[in-house]
Amino acid sequence: MSVKLMTLCIVCKDKKVLLGMKKRGFGVGRWNGFGGKVQEDETIEESLRREMEEECGLKLGDLEELGVLEFEFAKKPGDILEVHIFKSIDFSGEPTESEEMKPEWFDEDKVPFEKMWSDDPYWFPLFLAGKKFKGHFLFDDNDQILEKNIEVIK
Repeated sequence: MSVKLMTLCIVCKDKKVLLGMKKRGFGVGRWNGFGGKVQEDETIEESLRREMEEECGLKLGDLEELGVLEFEFAKKPGDILEVHIFKSIDFSGEPTESEEMKPEWFDEDKVPFEKMWSDDPYWFPLFLAGKKFKGHFLFDDNDQILEKNIEVIK
């Protein structure tokens, strides 16, 4: 079994969430938060701050970790993506398009779930409610959920 540490941040402001349209690589064509792989020489938070700046130009202030999700794919059993999910309301700069992501603000009640990963409708409402959560999702070869387990943490 191998575990890859990953980060994801959703920036929130005035009942809106900032998402990015993935333009290349893993998840291309989907709206998602910003983040990526944690490199060997950095902490989870350092990785998140670096990825956010690279992908949309924002500098993050205070962060709140709300969730940890494990993602596994049937075609690679035992390879786990452990994604640490953060919320930020403290940031500077204006979101700018990069080679990897095109940022856009969405009203909290108009999140485009139909153009996101199929797991997002299960955890995103918990995120918006400010609840802490953890979970595990197993995907088939077409990125559809085969198994899911998600729980709120007290």
